[in-house]
Amino acid sequence: MALRGVWQLQKLIVSYCDWGGSSRGIRGFMETHLPAFKEKNPQLEVVMELVRGQHPHLKGFYKNHNQRVVCVKNLMPEDVLLHATKLRNALGRKVVKLRTRHVTKHPSVQGTWTTALKF
Repeated sequence: MALRGVWQLQKLIVSYCDWGGSSRGIRGFMETHLPAFKEKNPQLEVVMELVRGQHPHLKGFYKNHNQRVVCVKNLMPEDVLLHATKLRNALGRKVVKLRTRHVTKHPSVQGTWTTALKF
C-alpha cells in the first residue's frame, strides 16, 4: 500500500527449494506469475533465494524497518501470488491487539453507550 504516495514494501525475498515437494507451488509461481508481478511493480526489488531442505516462504522488508514472513508451504501458484500481493499492499506496521472494542483518546465522562439502557 502506498502511504502518502510512496510504496512501503521495498524488497520481497522468495525462498524456495529446487527439489522439495512443498515448494512445487512456488516454483510454478516463479515460472508463470512472477515475471508479470515484477513488471507491474517496478518499485519493488524481488530476489529469489534457493534454500535447500527448507519450506518455501515469502519475506517482505518495509521502509519502516519491519519485516513480515509468510509461509507458502504446499500452496498453489495462484495462492502464492495472493500472498505476495497482500505483502505488497500492507503498510508493514506491527499488529496491535486492542484491549477493548471501543477505542478513543477522550473517553466519555458518562460512560460507554450501550443498547441495554433502561429508563
